[in-house]
Amino acid sequence: MTIRHHLTAEILLSYAAGNLAEGWSLAVATHLALCPDCRAREVQFSAIGGEALEDAVPAELSDGALAACFALIDLDEVDLNGEAQQPLPPVIAGTPTLPEPLRGYVGGDADSVRWSSVGGGIRQCLIKVSGEAKARLLYIPAGDKVPQHGHRGLELTLVLSGSFADGAMQFHRGDIEVADEQVNHTPTAGPGEPCICLAVTDAPIVFKSLLPRLVQRFVKI
Repeated sequence: MTIRHHLTAEILLSYAAGNLAEGWSLAVATHLALCPDCRAREVQFSAIGGEALEDAVPAELSDGALAACFALIDLDEVDLNGEAQQPLPPVIAGTPTLPEPLRGYVGGDADSVRWSSVGGGIRQCLIKVSGEAKARLLYIPAGDKVPQHGHRGLELTLVLSGSFADGAMQFHRGDIEVADEQVNHTPTAGPGEPCICLAVTDAPIVFKSLLPRLVQRFVKI
């Protein structure tokens, strides 16, 4: 598997610094699970950040800072020893379609996904994340097109299975497309097998035709 489309340095730096919302972090972490090149770059960025922290002048904590920190921890998910309380996803034999950490969000591999139709054979599964970014899995039948659309913000689309074409560019497993307000496109799933991908957006996309706009509010795209 040769990954040709990678994350930008800006996104990787923000991830290494812990500045991304959960949805963006999920997309980045899932891409890193598949892409050794971006993993190596992220390690370098994290090391640079660590050196900057070592050189920083220590600051005194205010009264009650520790108590405030513990108050931010969801004790239903993590106990004071740092052990996860949520049930672990089932063990998957062979190479799973959904790598961790994405598989943990879904509760298993692709066959565990609860799809809902968004029309034209395309299906989605909304993933619960906090923050302004929304995450979803998309299932696009082989050869089908996503209706032409633009963006009001950023969109990350990570291929997990199959492929899609966007103009002259081809995206296969592990490839991630970074689209912004300047992009207007009609992604098309490749032949032979459905395309399953993880898509994260921070604003509703802008469909060009009437029918997708009419159903948009109901499918939360």
